[in-house]
Amino acid sequence: MTLPIKNSFFLSSQKKSIEKLMSLTSEINLAIHLDEKNIPERILWDATDAQQEGIKVTQAMLLALWDAKAKTGLSIDLWTKEMTVQEMNLFFYQTFITMSETFQRATNNEAMAKMISTFANEFIEEIKRQEKIAAQ
Repeated sequence: MTLPIKNSFFLSSQKKSIEKLMSLTSEINLAIHLDEKNIPERILWDATDAQQEGIKVTQAMLLALWDAKAKTGLSIDLWTKEMTVQEMNLFFYQTFITMSETFQRATNNEAMAKMISTFANEFIEEIKRQEKIAAQ
């Protein structure tokens, strides 16, 4: 018994969809444009799972990786010349908040996640205090 072409195509497509789900791959691409002193001038990125399609421009990035064999963290921290101190302050505050949320999801340790979040809030309050003094 042979299936009609329409049903055969559906089964073939369904099989390909299942295979695709089983071997799902996501890519993150970075391009760092440097000046003559190797200082980042532009940071471009794209990801297959990004909410917006296409290449995006950013002024800073913090990439943390865990080397399980060496039991050590590795990081790539870059920012462009145009990134202001005020923007960096806000970027770090937001990163601390994200770290708190990620730590909670990854470890289910609510007390330690709360400590990170508390630190983030104290950090931004101190930044605001310093900025107010500097503005006087």
